[in-house]
Amino acid sequence: MIRRLLARLLPGRRTRDPRVYGPDRHRVRRDQLSNAARSVTQKLQEAGFKAFIVGGAVRDLLLDIEPKDFDLATDATPEQVKPLFRRAFIIGRRFRLVHVHVGNEVIEVSTFRAAQTGADATDEHGRLLSDNVYGSQAEDAARRDFTINALYFDPATESIWDYVGGFVDIRARRLKLIGPPVTRYREDPVRMLRAVRLATKLSLSIETRTGEPIPRLAPLMSNVPPARLFDEMQKLLLSGHALETLRSLRAHGLSHGLLPLLDVILEQPFGQKFIDAALAGTDARVREGKGVSPAFLFATLLWHEVLATWNAAKERGERPLPALFDAMDKVLSAQAERIAIPRRFEATIKEIWSLQPRFEQRAGSRPARLMEHPRFRAAYDFLALRGESGEAPQSLVDWWTRFQDADEAEREAMLRPEEAPKKRRRPRGRGRKREPGAGNETGPAPEGGA
Repeated sequence: MIRRLLARLLPGRRTRDPRVYGPDRHRVRRDQLSNAARSVTQKLQEAGFKAFIVGGAVRDLLLDIEPKDFDLATDATPEQVKPLFRRAFIIGRRFRLVHVHVGNEVIEVSTFRAAQTGADATDEHGRLLSDNVYGSQAEDAARRDFTINALYFDPATESIWDYVGGFVDIRARRLKLIGPPVTRYREDPVRMLRAVRLATKLSLSIETRTGEPIPRLAPLMSNVPPARLFDEMQKLLLSGHALETLRSLRAHGLSHGLLPLLDVILEQPFGQKFIDAALAGTDARVREGKGVSPAFLFATLLWHEVLATWNAAKERGERPLPALFDAMDKVLSAQAERIAIPRRFEATIKEIWSLQPRFEQRAGSRPARLMEHPRFRAAYDFLALRGESGEAPQSLVDWWTRFQDADEAEREAMLRPEEAPKKRRRPRGRGRKREPGAGNETGPAPEGGA
């Protein structure tokens, strides 16, 4: 009776004996693994240790998706793993593991872990502070997040070991959290993001008990370090299903916890069209295997808040270019409190934004100089999105599209007459006072100049 009660209270942790599915029950084969994953697993097993391909790679193979990488789980400690390989490095503090380098591939090897216990294991919100207690394979399965991520594949026998019912959940295309949902979300609030992202990406339904607490526990996202939130947001945006995932995040009450400005942006007339166009284009590039810049994505997500701040400053009479740079700093500073965008991305974001006014300058040598800028292509793509959403004139986008492909003669014909104000003539005669600033070549340049 007690066992049945515990099984109901702790689904997925009800047994320490795995269900082992042989190759006759699934289509996953060792030759679907990379050479590096096979060789590292084999070497660990030959040294007398248990070693399995684990997590997302097994899940993806069962769903007929090609894995991006392969992670291993073993009963060997990091100190036992490292001497077995010529290029192996122990990394991490909160979660110590080994990176084994085989050619150009890196295989991540983690030791079986048990659930962290003790008064110092969590903070006041229930978030785990440490995760370095080694344990058995069954304990390792129970402490993972979702059942479909807790499957172990043994390349030697081509069998799948399942301690928590993940194999059945994959067949049912169901996403289920291991253990009591509220407790597991408090241990790591990022699991709420992962639930939405994985369900969308893999076309899974979120189990009722797994999904029900998310809206009321969404405030826990404020306890997640900004740098970690950026990593998770980047995975979401580059999943190939960013547009659908973003909508799902909003439906689960999570978008405000991720990008505090996002709800404001999407309520603006052009904001929804602009972001939909940006994310749809990104999803298409990811699915086609093309490169995508995280900096460009964050530039699109935050642009309309920059635009609103910039327009408000201009209405107060501030000069356009200084007002734009001030608006950029304000928006990025506000965002940094929740998501720590790396400085290398922040610089690119600012360049994309700051080049937008220069597209309006189509006289003299300015267009040619703009095209020589290292960020021109990204800034032009950004302009195209503005045109697609109706925020920028489509005629401006068309002009720049033609100008890039035109020969020298055509470009010369396309240039507009100089629109800079003419210099005021200096009053004739000696001894006459100059009007302030008139004819003063060391004075401020005309606003909007390149």
